[in-house]
Amino acid sequence: MNAQLLVEFVRDQYKTQDFIPLHAPTFAGNEKPYVIETIESTFVSSVGKFVNEFELKMEAFTGTPKAVATVNGTAALHTALYMAGVERGDLVITQALTFVATCNALYHMGAEPIFVDVSLKSLGLCPKALESYLDENATLTENECYHKHTGQRIKAVIPMHTFGHPVELDELVSICSKWNLALIEDAAESLGSFYKGRHTGTLGDYGAVSFNGNKIITTGGGGMVLCGSEESGNHTKHVTTTAKVPHKYEFFHDEPGFNYRMPNINAALGCAQMEVLEQYLKSKRALAEQYASFFDNSEVKFVLEPDYARSNYWLNSIICVDEQQRNEFLETTNSLGVMTRPVWQLMDRLPMFEKALKGSLSNSEFISSRLINLPSSYIAD
Repeated sequence: MNAQLLVEFVRDQYKTQDFIPLHAPTFAGNEKPYVIETIESTFVSSVGKFVNEFELKMEAFTGTPKAVATVNGTAALHTALYMAGVERGDLVITQALTFVATCNALYHMGAEPIFVDVSLKSLGLCPKALESYLDENATLTENECYHKHTGQRIKAVIPMHTFGHPVELDELVSICSKWNLALIEDAAESLGSFYKGRHTGTLGDYGAVSFNGNKIITTGGGGMVLCGSEESGNHTKHVTTTAKVPHKYEFFHDEPGFNYRMPNINAALGCAQMEVLEQYLKSKRALAEQYASFFDNSEVKFVLEPDYARSNYWLNSIICVDEQQRNEFLETTNSLGVMTRPVWQLMDRLPMFEKALKGSLSNSEFISSRLINLPSSYIAD
C-alpha cells in the first residue's frame, strides 16, 4: 500500500486539494439562531432553557434515565467517579491505550490507575485481561475489592470505547458485579455507538460523553454524565451545580459540589447539533465503508466495528504492518496536507503514570506502534 494512493483517495472523498483536517466540526443547522437567541436573552451562562433541552435530547437519544450536562468531558468523568464513590487512595482499573483525560480525572480524585490490556477486537478494555488481573491480584474482603499486594481498595473500572467502537460490555458488567466494582464507561468518543442495541454509556453505573470541538457533535467545550437511574441523576445534577438548594433568594449548599454546569450558550449549540446527529452518523458510516473498500485485500487493516456493535466511526483507523510503515504513512500524508495521527502515547509511558500498577499490555503496545487515524469529518451529500 502506497501512502500517495491514500492521499489521492482521501482527496477524492472530500473533493478538495486544500488541507484536510482529521475531524472538523460542522455547523449546518440551527446553531447560529439558537446561539443568537441565548445572547439576546442574556442567559448565556448556567441558567437558560437550552441546557435542560440538551439533556432531554440526550436522554431520548441514548435511552439513559438521566443526562447531566457539564463543562467538558473530563468534568463529566470526574463527576461520575465522585458519584460512584471513588475516594483518595483508591485504585481504578482502566486501559493504557486511552486519551490522558481518563487518567487526569483519576489524578484529580486522588485515585491511582491500574492499566490492563485492550482487546484487538474493540481496541478497548479486554474482559479476559481484566478477569485475569483480578484473579491474580485482587481479593474480596467484606464485599470490598482490595489489591493483594498494596492493600488499596480497587473501586471501579473505566473502559473507553476507543474511537467509537464499543467494548464487550456484557462481560465487563459481569466481572464488575462479581468483584463489586463500579463500572464507569468513558464514552467520550462514542455518541451514536450501540452495543447490542443499547447506547454506549448506559450499561455501566455511569457514562461520560464529550462534546469537544473534534467530536461527532460539539458544543465548543462540553460533556455529559449518563446516569444509571433517575435518582442518581438528580443527585449528580445537584452536585454539579455547587449543591445549591433551590430558594427564592438564599444561598445554601448542603454538600460539597462542583461548578461544572454547562453554559446555556454551549447547550444551544448542542441542541442544534443533536437535530442533525443522525445525518452525521449516516455520513460517517458511508465514509467508513469507502475506507474499508479501499483497504480491502491490502496488507493494511482497516478497523471495523465489532460484530456485536454498531459504531459511530468517529475516527476511522488503520493498522499498519509495522511501526516503520506507520511512520512512513504519517510523514507522507501530513507533508501532503492530509492530516493523519497516531494513537496516543500509552499512559504507562507518561512520566506521571509510569509507576502505576499494570498487567501485560502486549495488545496495547501492538496497536500503539501500528495504528493511524484517518480524516473522518462529516461529508455532506
